[in-house]
Amino acid sequence: MHPGGYILGSYEEDDFRHDRLCPKLGYVGVSVDYRLAPETPYPGPLEDCYRALLWVFQNAGPLGVDPGRIGIFGASAGGGLAAALALLARDRGEVPVAFQQLVYPMLDDRRVTPMSSWDALIWNPQNNELGWSCYLGELFGSDDVPQYAAPSRASDLSGLPPALLCIGALDVFCDEDVEYARALNHAGVPVELHVCPSVPHGFDMMMDLVEVSRRSVRDQEEWLAARLA
Repeated sequence: MHPGGYILGSYEEDDFRHDRLCPKLGYVGVSVDYRLAPETPYPGPLEDCYRALLWVFQNAGPLGVDPGRIGIFGASAGGGLAAALALLARDRGEVPVAFQQLVYPMLDDRRVTPMSSWDALIWNPQNNELGWSCYLGELFGSDDVPQYAAPSRASDLSGLPPALLCIGALDVFCDEDVEYARALNHAGVPVELHVCPSVPHGFDMMMDLVEVSRRSVRDQEEWLAARLA
């Protein structure tokens, strides 16, 4: 699931990742053309992602996919959708999800952590408020936001697939992502957390310029390769 704060972006943004990794790791990559807010608020985008997941599972044979090793990946808002999709798939019980790879995921609509107020590069508090308000619509600012809209609100993370979380230390999402990794760990979910020093939101897109970004991309690739091995 592609990034874009729930309001921007296209499935075509994942082409660079699949073009590089599919031949190398031997997996089938599927990018979801989920509808965007505010025209389509929650739960529309998440249901699009679930339909895509179910379609891959039901068509695993023709696609050349191992139905027992289907994983989900997302960055930023796409990471929030991936985390929510893992919860939804667990609770609906139709599709087994083998792993979840969450890169600086957008998880908490409440925006109350210390770092959520930082005037950070790339994605700042004003952008964050806009993204959440568009995605949640009338639910925004209320206590009625479900866990499938904002995974940080989930009270039971048990039974979720193994996870990798990667976040930059200068990202407004850093606190909520670290807390989500902690909660997964306490729920007995195998989780690996990478906090990359001195980089903001979207840092992996700077892999041609920054060593810490190159290192994180290598770590993500190695983790994925281990899930597929």
